Amino acid sequence: MVLPIRDIQPRHSFPLVTIVIIVINFLCFFYELSLGQRLEGFLRASAFVPAEYFQPGGAVADARSVLLSMFLHGGWMHLLGNMLYMWIFADNVEDRMGRFRFVIFYLGCGWIATLAHGFLNTSSVVPSIGASGAISGVLGAYLVLFPKSRVLTFIPLGFYMTLRELPALLVLGLWFVLQFFSGVADLGARTEQSAGVAWWAHIGGFVAGMILAKIFAKRQEPRWSRPM
Repeated sequence: MVLPIRDIQPRHSFPLVTIVIIVINFLCFFYELSLGQRLEGFLRASAFVPAEYFQPGGAVADARSVLLSMFLHGGWMHLLGNMLYMWIFADNVEDRMGRFRFVIFYLGCGWIATLAHGFLNTSSVVPSIGASGAISGVLGAYLVLFPKSRVLTFIPLGFYMTLRELPALLVLGLWFVLQFFSGVADLGARTEQSAGVAWWAHIGGFVAGMILAKIFAKRQEPRWSRPM
């Protein structure tokens, strides 16, 4: 599995919203850590639970849980992995959309991603948390808006790691293919109680991001240039 480090797509504005979203995610995670043994009860009461959302009247009552779940994480690796992708790719998407439109886009992709997971797991009582659905929307938008960009990436070669610039189309395309096949395999393996990974939230968010990218990106596309 390749690990992106940074992209080389220049931006033209300060990524305020991207930074604020990252900070909020860290603050929410620190709050989770402070709960100790109360954390499980908090997640069951506050996070998105498909079986509760899709019960009669649940969609309205649990709308808050969909939003809150986008800022909760299940551990340090979950959080840091998501925030790495957010930091690498979201600044350029925010730059193209503008701050207000990017906020709406980000939350909208997260909402769609959460419901995509919920529709395929309507009987699950396992809380679904994480920013990955919304960030998947950012990845989909990045692929549409910056198809010629390149990403500095760690590539494992046996016991060694090499650092290479790869086309964003390849990096994000491979990421989506992995999510898709994992999601298809998971459909047959998932049980009502299984936690697993919300592959279909990733897929739903990515597709939503690709579709919504041009709608929200109102600015003229800056010319792509590779620094010397």
